[in-house]
Parts: sequence; C-alpha cells; structure tokens
Amino acid sequence: MKVMAIVLAAGQGKRMKSKLYKVLHQVSGKPMVGHVWNTVKEARSERTVVVVGHGADAVKGYLGDGAEYVLQEQQLGTGHAVQQAEALLGSEEGTTIVICGDTPLVRAETIQSMLELHSSTGAAATVLTASFDNPTGYGRVIRGGDTVERIVEQKDCTPEEAAVKEINTGTYCFDNKKLFAALAQVKNDNAQGEFYLTDVIGIFRGAGEIVQGYCTSDLAEAIGVNDRVALAEAEGYMRERINRKHLLEGVTLIDASSTYIEADVRIGSDTIIYPGTVLRGSTVIGEDCVIGPNADIQDSVIGNGVTVKYSVADQSVIGNESSVGPYANLRPGSKLGVGCKIGDFVELKNATLDDGSKVSHLSYVGDAKVGKDVNIGCGAITVNYDGFNKSVTEIGDNAFVGSNVNLIAPVKIGEGAYVVAGSTITHDVPAGDLSIARERQVNKPGYADKIRARAKVKKENAKKAKPE
Repeated sequence: MKVMAIVLAAGQGKRMKSKLYKVLHQVSGKPMVGHVWNTVKEARSERTVVVVGHGADAVKGYLGDGAEYVLQEQQLGTGHAVQQAEALLGSEEGTTIVICGDTPLVRAETIQSMLELHSSTGAAATVLTASFDNPTGYGRVIRGGDTVERIVEQKDCTPEEAAVKEINTGTYCFDNKKLFAALAQVKNDNAQGEFYLTDVIGIFRGAGEIVQGYCTSDLAEAIGVNDRVALAEAEGYMRERINRKHLLEGVTLIDASSTYIEADVRIGSDTIIYPGTVLRGSTVIGEDCVIGPNADIQDSVIGNGVTVKYSVADQSVIGNESSVGPYANLRPGSKLGVGCKIGDFVELKNATLDDGSKVSHLSYVGDAKVGKDVNIGCGAITVNYDGFNKSVTEIGDNAFVGSNVNLIAPVKIGEGAYVVAGSTITHDVPAGDLSIARERQVNKPGYADKIRARAKVKKENAKKAKPE
C-alpha cells in the first residue's frame, strides 16, 4: 500500500495575535508543522504535499525541499484546501493521510494504527476520533453501528447531534482516488459558507462505502492549536510526553515539572537531570552524567560521565569525564577533551582544550588552542580582539599559565613553558622557558604613612571648604 500525506498549513492563525505564521509557532523547541512533518515521515509517507497560504515562503524555508507544495490562495475551507493537491496526487493509487499543520501531538503510532484499520476493513476513509466529556467546538462523529455515518460541524449540529461526545480530530486516512472524486461533489451550503472536508464522509456513505473511526485514548492528539492558550496546553502535553520517554529510557529526572527538554534532545541511560535544567535543540548527552541544577545547554554534544552545574553551554562539545561549573559559560565553538575542568565564572569562546586541561576559575579563554594537561590560573585571559580583528592564542602541552596573566594574541606558549603570575605576554614563549613580563617590585620604607597623612590633610581641607 502506497502511503501519501497532505498537510494543511494554509491558515493565517489570526487568533494567535502574532507576526509569526501559525504553524511555525514552536512546541518544545520545534515548529508545530515540524512535528507534523516528522509524524507523517515516521508513518512512512512516500510523498508529502504541504498546502500553504499565508506565510508560504516561511513554511517552505523551514521544511525545505523534502516536501511538495501547493498554494491555497483563498481560505475556502478544508475541503477546498485538500483539493489544491489534486494536480499532484489525484491520479495516484494508495492511501492519503490528511492532517492539519497545527496538530503537533498526533503520534506516528496512531497514524500507523489508523492505516492498519483502514487497510484491513477496505474503508474509503478512516477518521481519527476522540471522546470528550465536553465536546463543545468540535465536529461530532455520528455513527451507525461500528461505522461512521457522517461528521457534523458544531454550528450545524441538531440538539441530538450536539449531545454526542465522540469528536473529529481533523486527521484522516483516505483512499486517494476516491477522496478527490468525492471532493468534486462537496458544496458550501452550510453556516460557514465553506467547503468542508468532512462532507466527504457523507458522500462516501451515500455511495455505500465503508467509513471507519479510530478512537484514540490519548486526548492530547485532538488538540489543534488556534491561540496561545492552546499552544501552552500543547506545550504542557508535549513536555510530559518527552519527559516520560526519557524516564523509560533510564534517565533520572529529579523534578520533571521543573525540567525543560526539547523534542530532539537525546540523553543516555543513568544520567541524572537536576531541577531548573534546560536542554534545547540538537543536544546529545551521554551516559552517567550529572546535569544541573540550573544548566542551560543548547545544540551541544556531551560525553559520558560529565558534570555540568549552574552553567551554560551553546554549540559546544564536552568530552568524557569533564566537569563544568558552577557558573561557567561555554560559548559557540568551545570544545573540551577528556577529563577537562572548567570552573566557576570561566568563559570559553571558540576555544579547544585537549585532554586533562584545567581552567579552574575567573578566566576568559577565547579563540584559543590549548594542549593537554595545561593549567590556566585564576584571572588569566586571552586578549583575542584588537578592536578590528580576532587573533588566536596557542598553548602547548603541559604548559602552566599563572594567575592574572594576559596573553596578547596572536601568541604561542610552547610545550612545558611556564608563565609567571601577573605577566602580560606579547611575544611567543619557547618550549620549556619561563616567562616574566611585569615591573620589578620596589619597596619604599615608611612611604605608606606619608600617603595616609597626605590623604588626611586633603580630606580635612575639603570639609573646611564645604559651605555651611
């Protein structure tokens, strides 16, 4: 059975009250249409057509060349939207999934179960339904025995139909050719003056076709996001789903309610995530790590046995058995080898530290290449910017950089070299050398008392000069 998909993503979403096109609003770090796109791919759709309208270029820019696109210039209803795909899919044999781009919580497993029911019963259409205690606002699914007779929109319901609790979620499987043949018969003589996709169900039943309803037990799958309230609700459900997945895969979340993990994050078993932690983007975390509390990690790769607490890492790599924090900031391009230590109030930017190197506290290392087993002391900095250009600092294996050292890039510190605390280094230091770049200390006996006396006189004179 060939599977295709039509994603309805043409609505402007005025109720979102946003400049951002509706389906591009994010749920757990990914645009809603991205979640839907992944769902139909996982359901093995061979061709996916996205119906775009307002914000078409933005949707195309996000999804790229993997999809095919059709434009719905006028918003004349869901039936009209699906009809726009006829030129691309109308002649194909197979089953077509129709799904809205603002339903990020529909799961691929559910779609696959629908497809199985659809195929095994020879249905012309299968509708994803849910049963709500309060179904107000949803189209009602009217059954005749085990099959679906019709779907009635809320505004067109009779009192008896309005009392039905089973609702249409807006996700379907159709026999592709029968779908487009039925769409040609849909009319817009309804309260909204629109061409409803749901009218296809009545047309199928009138022709003696089988229409199935697959009722999901996960009510979150029925959520269509039309405003910020529904967006927040979808976010909550998605966070719960993501956290549950990680828990079942052997990750410990000390307090799941105060942990934010985006959809594409991967975490190894026996890793512990403490409260206040935010894991975003394409972050990958290994096994046996301790992350948090209050770690903010984005688009980074973290090895096994790593500790990160009260710190930020963005587009960085942290090697096995390394530790970061507290209060460290790893900016884009930071890369730590095995067993590195980045301590409190240390900032790295576009810097590579090889195995065993340490920057323990209060330092800045930017645009640098640091070798193995290097110690960079408290308050040391690489001076990488001259107001116009960035330059690189290189530090060889086993070098020692003392506290409050300024390394004025471009500069190279050789293997095993020793830079004395308080030095400002402007020239290369050869391997094995000791470098001192500071004024020789001079002590002036009794001079401290003279300075205090002078300051006291100045203070008294200032008091006398002050007007009453």
